Amino acid sequence: MAAYEAKQAGLDYVVIEKGLIGNTIYNYPVGLTVFSTTNELEFNEGDLKPAREKPTREELLSYYVRFVLDNDLNIRTEETVLSVSEPGAIATGFCVTTDKSSYEASRILFAIGAMDFPRKLNVPGEDLPKVHDHFRETYPWVKKKALIVGGGNSAGEAALFLAQEGADTTLAIFRNDWESTDPKQGCIKYWVKEPLEQELAEHCLRLFFLGKVIEIRENEVELENENGDRVVIENDVVFVLIGSDADLTMMKSLGVETEQGKYGEVPVYDPETFETNVPGVFVAGHFTNQRHIKGAIDAGRSVIAYIRTGNNSE
Repeated sequence: MAAYEAKQAGLDYVVIEKGLIGNTIYNYPVGLTVFSTTNELEFNEGDLKPAREKPTREELLSYYVRFVLDNDLNIRTEETVLSVSEPGAIATGFCVTTDKSSYEASRILFAIGAMDFPRKLNVPGEDLPKVHDHFRETYPWVKKKALIVGGGNSAGEAALFLAQEGADTTLAIFRNDWESTDPKQGCIKYWVKEPLEQELAEHCLRLFFLGKVIEIRENEVELENENGDRVVIENDVVFVLIGSDADLTMMKSLGVETEQGKYGEVPVYDPETFETNVPGVFVAGHFTNQRHIKGAIDAGRSVIAYIRTGNNSE
């Protein structure tokens, strides 16, 4: 959205994307139904027209890709930013160096997501090939014994997909994460939990109230339950879906201040303009306190609107 607004405003801009267009959506599980409503996902009202009430991963990804192509937005994909010079290092402001080129800019918008550093259990066996920190699809695990460790929507969705498609599935979760209904606690949302409860009732899914994971072994996993009892279960694959963190190193090197947010360390920024304490450096997206797609869309609009007012030199 920031690229679109910048083009509409006649600004000279470029987007450097280390992955693909809509890379966050691309990394969603295959076939996932996105539970946000269309008005929270679309750039312009009425543009997103899913076959059902809510779009699938594929429909949303196609929508974002078509938006970029139809509006001929200047996005360089599969290009990684290696460094950003300190403010004022060059006359125009910043020098951005990538693995393919270099760019000069008077302002920079960081929209880097929060998937750089998947969180670890730090237990023996976590480095085995069967352990994954990301879930993409179910079919390799049909009729296999799958363990999902986590308490949020990603873990819940993975457990649901695996159970529905014929994997012998166990969800290891802290009891409070399962029983909590407070959305502020990051619990599994009701639209994921209700079908999970149906799978439990039909004995297609097992729930393990976790104390901690003790060890992951080639053909089994040793767990400790909430009462401190140890249990060993047979296992073919483990998904550790306990969250991830953004790489804030580059922003910190520019002098951007950070603070502890609800889900981890976040940059300090003006909630109206999204400018950090470093003039000309802006932030948007999942690694800020605006963790949903709508928040990222709105942030892009706000940043460009602020720039257009003339508060910053072009």
